[in-house]
Amino acid sequence: MKKYNPQLNANGELHHLLSIEGLPRDILTHILNTAESFVTVAEREVKKVPLLRGKAIFNLFFENSTRTRTTFEIAAKRLSADVINLNIGSSSTSKGETLLDTVDNLSAMQADMFVVRHAQSGAAHLIAKHVAPHIHVVNAGDGRHAHPTQGLLDVFTIRRYKEDFTRLRVAIVGDILHSRVARSEIHALNVLGVPEIRVIAPKTLLPTNVEQMGVHVYHDMAQGLKDVDVVMMLRLQNERMRGALLPSAGEFFKYYGLTADKLAHARPDAIVMHPGPMNRGIEIDSGVADGRQSVILPQVTFGIAVRMAVMSILAGN
Repeated sequence: MKKYNPQLNANGELHHLLSIEGLPRDILTHILNTAESFVTVAEREVKKVPLLRGKAIFNLFFENSTRTRTTFEIAAKRLSADVINLNIGSSSTSKGETLLDTVDNLSAMQADMFVVRHAQSGAAHLIAKHVAPHIHVVNAGDGRHAHPTQGLLDVFTIRRYKEDFTRLRVAIVGDILHSRVARSEIHALNVLGVPEIRVIAPKTLLPTNVEQMGVHVYHDMAQGLKDVDVVMMLRLQNERMRGALLPSAGEFFKYYGLTADKLAHARPDAIVMHPGPMNRGIEIDSGVADGRQSVILPQVTFGIAVRMAVMSILAGN
């Protein structure tokens, strides 16, 4: 018996994007292939296609994120949608209105899609269960749980530079414990057939039983980065840390910050990634962040195409 997936409609097509976990390879590949067709839109004189003309997309950000909100907004506008940005933290919920009350009121304004970012894990799933059948929900990050479009834009970037997932070694470095990006990334890489995924972090920044996600654990950068093709650095999420998980930022940089010397253990053509915003001199040295192996800025550019792909696919199903 097929396992029920709240993200798929009765025909097995993507109806909401809440998590990469549970999505089949053909859906991920379809998103990546669709994004490929949108990359060139940015190079046109008129950077628009009419696919979502007349559709109302609400960006519901209960948690701050300039980069993610901006790229979703640009992506929706390039699809010709009407975009409404709501900084919810300073509006209705602070007046005592519940999350679902807010969604109900916006649904009454003929919303077609909600892009949701929330500090609580599961918030996007809750909204997806609650909305009318014609409304789509995209999870733009929920607590420590998932950030599917970031995971997708990262694997899109990897495919752009490395092409064949089945021959890669990928290392994810830093604050794995608090990172929804790392979770989404690991699920996506596993589904797409990457044979070796490594996580490199101090023990205090690793989830318990992380090996069960299909990764190899390293605590030493030299060993963990040896011969890898992709190095994904993560932001230290100080706002989610409780208690002293690290001696100091300087100590972290000494052992786990990406420097040219540490990067030399990877393959010479390895690419360096970071979901941003970067803490230079803590997670990554400026020379590496701005160096020839860095694809950090292309990640941001590709993020717009990937988010266009997700919204156009959802609206078409």
